Amino acid sequence: MRVEIWTDINCPWCYVGKARFDQALAGFEHRDEVEVVHRSYELDPSRPQGVTEPVLPMLAKKYGLSESQARQAEERIAANAADEGLEYRTAGRDVGNSFDMHRLLHFAREHGRQHELIDLLYRANFAEERSAFEGVERLVELAAEAGLDADAARAVLADPERYAADVRADEQEGARLGATGVPFFVLDRAYGVSGAQPVEAFGQALEQAWANHAPLTTVGAAQDGEACGPDGCPLPADG
Repeated sequence: MRVEIWTDINCPWCYVGKARFDQALAGFEHRDEVEVVHRSYELDPSRPQGVTEPVLPMLAKKYGLSESQARQAEERIAANAADEGLEYRTAGRDVGNSFDMHRLLHFAREHGRQHELIDLLYRANFAEERSAFEGVERLVELAAEAGLDADAARAVLADPERYAADVRADEQEGARLGATGVPFFVLDRAYGVSGAQPVEAFGQALEQAWANHAPLTTVGAAQDGEACGPDGCPLPADG
């Protein structure tokens, strides 16, 4: 069974929601048979590359709050994060364009390190004093910590076209499936779960999706058609 999770590194509820989902998955009987894929979603794709701003003034402006109210909202999220064992800095963080992070996550997935990298990106953005949006070398450092080759990661970031189409495809697919915000969880392309739900809700969703999971039915199996495989392709018979 596959679970796809549309997220953005700028999204605090994605950070909290992933922790809750991971906890539910850890307690799921069939967890070893579940593939988890992280998909791209940008909360603000119009934000210029390389331009950052402090989180609290951004929240105050976006939602019509005072900075004191914005800080209180951040403190409520921090309390939710703490309940899941997560560190969360309520002041001093910034927000920036996450497109390169999403490109790097696609690169990491190709090399089997996507889960490690997304955890490090979340930690860098929400828990560490040093900004996750510091620049290319900051992302290269995190990629290397996730077990990826630093020079290869740097080459990806140096080429703005690398994995750009994959990021856009994820965003378009998420919109098609009904994602209007994140986190957005899609289980087996049959069930959608929106938001950072409680652990119990994620557990119920996994159980329901598994109970209704159907193996692939092959159409026309009575007479197999020609196909190529590891040993090559069959040649057409004479006549």
